[in-house]
Amino acid sequence: MSKRTFGMAALVLACAGAMAVLPAGNARAAGAEVSCDMTYSLSGWSLIYKHAVGTGTITCSNGQSANVKITVVGGGITAGKYRIDKGKGEISHVRTIKDVYGSYVQAGAEAGVVKSSQAQVLTKGTTSLALAGTGEGVNLGISVGKFTIRRR
Repeated sequence: MSKRTFGMAALVLACAGAMAVLPAGNARAAGAEVSCDMTYSLSGWSLIYKHAVGTGTITCSNGQSANVKITVVGGGITAGKYRIDKGKGEISHVRTIKDVYGSYVQAGAEAGVVKSSQAQVLTKGTTSLALAGTGEGVNLGISVGKFTIRRR
């Protein structure tokens, strides 16, 4: 093999190696897992049908943040009226804040008189949302429904 052929082969291998490395690096960066936190307030009522609305702010570990609107609808054996103030949520298994938006499956049992509390874990595909909050109201029952997060 001549020096010229050897040099060309080395150049081709170097370029091919660089092209193979670049997409893999970008795929890893785009696929990096992000964690997001949400603070929220929510108020609602239930009498067989459950309905609540609220607002919140989501902040992610990659620097993204958004103000959001929350809607809860569902049904079950439930009755009451409640308000959750200064609720907190942890959202895991996302790659970008866009993965946070959408509807999560919700099922739970509620019980509270005067001081009301909420703690539950919701799922949307592989994304998980853990909620915790306290407030005031009267609520009692078992319900299923959906917890929807939209950009405000």
